[in-house]
Amino acid sequence: MVGSIDTLHRSLNSNGSFYNCNGLEEKLDEFRHLLCKSDGDPLRIVSVGAGAWGSVFAALLQDSYGQFRDKVQIRIWRRPGRAVDRATAEHLFEVINSREDVLRRLIRRCAYLKYVEARLGDRTLFADEILKDGFCLNMIDTPLCPLKVVTNLQEAVWDADIVVNGLPSTETRDVFQEISNYWKERITVPIIISLSKGIEAALQPLPHIITPTQMINRANRTTDSRVGFSVSSQVNLLSVLFLSFMRIFLAAGVPIENILYLGGPNIASEIYNKEYANARICGAEQWRKPLAKFLRQPHFIVWDNSDLVTHEVMGGLKNVYAIGAGMVAALTKESATSKSVYFAHCTSEMIFITHLLAEEPEKLAGPLLADTYVTLLKGRNAWYGQMLAKGELSRDMGDSISGKGMIQGVSAVGAFYELLSQSSLSVLHPDGNKPVAPVELCPLLKTLYKILITREKTAEAILQALRDETLNDPRERIEIAQTHAFYKPSLLGQP
Repeated sequence: MVGSIDTLHRSLNSNGSFYNCNGLEEKLDEFRHLLCKSDGDPLRIVSVGAGAWGSVFAALLQDSYGQFRDKVQIRIWRRPGRAVDRATAEHLFEVINSREDVLRRLIRRCAYLKYVEARLGDRTLFADEILKDGFCLNMIDTPLCPLKVVTNLQEAVWDADIVVNGLPSTETRDVFQEISNYWKERITVPIIISLSKGIEAALQPLPHIITPTQMINRANRTTDSRVGFSVSSQVNLLSVLFLSFMRIFLAAGVPIENILYLGGPNIASEIYNKEYANARICGAEQWRKPLAKFLRQPHFIVWDNSDLVTHEVMGGLKNVYAIGAGMVAALTKESATSKSVYFAHCTSEMIFITHLLAEEPEKLAGPLLADTYVTLLKGRNAWYGQMLAKGELSRDMGDSISGKGMIQGVSAVGAFYELLSQSSLSVLHPDGNKPVAPVELCPLLKTLYKILITREKTAEAILQALRDETLNDPRERIEIAQTHAFYKPSLLGQP
């Protein structure tokens, strides 16, 4: 079902004048023109996945463009049936009553009573139900604008012009394989913007990384290129040939030129609260430049870049080391010295890994460090590391945590370790000048793998790794990377 939208909602001015003076309608018209949208045919945008970032992204678009209802339709899909537990319902009730604007909005929409009943334990709320009122289950403390929610995936995506991937990387392939079944009869190619920061490792035919945009591209391929429809003799032959061509074209999947990645050093809740932030949209020039302009807001600056896969991989890499940073912070009672020691070693490992993945890694240093910094400060992966070290969470609880969503750094640890353990990628070790797998020069990654994946060590092992007297100076690891030709394009699936 599709949830209703509060048509009176405006992020700043109820009459929408703030937005009009910033040229939002002109930007919308310009983008509609690029997609050849006719009058009466709205630009259809759907966010697939309702985690914190996916929900905020949809809410930002709704706040900006939702007032132009005849020109754009913004919706969000999430699975139905996820119940809100009693403790979360009680906390949500407190959040509602602490915000006068939210309280008045719910009363005006006749939606307040159900939250009272849930607080008293007389009713069970569901995640898709509260999302319609602007509450993301993974981000209860930051109310959003009301959203149009769809729980039927086919209904959400079948005619969408722009699909935003707000899913964890671990779910991206399966969901987009299902979506591909609904797009077999499409005659237009959608644009896909992926927000996902995670990777998988594949070892055949050569060791390489698979990113969410690649998962999407491959998931939408099908070997069935049959046209599969009948036509009467009255139908124009040219139209038939065009439809046939487009369906065969789409059978090969959404072209990579139509799949982009958006990421940056930011926290979803802070972006929605209009803290100044920036991001990069990466991909083919045809769409990245118009989208950067379309998505840009006064407090959310969007740049564009052609390097799709590398930026995507870097977004997954920082999650790996954020978990370790959280462990160190908890185990040392927030010792600034211990955290700085960890930061020196983890950044040197990241720099080493980027030299394996990128031909010009120095161009990634700023964005990677900025994204790492914000994740260490307030990201869910650092929080997860802290909770593990404190004993408040255990690995037996899985990677999807109530109130936080999927901890993508865990699967990324496994993927990077598996990939960098391959002997075919050998590099020379500084001690003994003998060939070793790249992971042997990444002691923190090895330790995190033993804590999170094989579980043969506890969180305290991360401190032992830092205090190992045989540990090389992190500067040496950087020097090795900078003075040797380590770049291996095959890791990103390039020739």
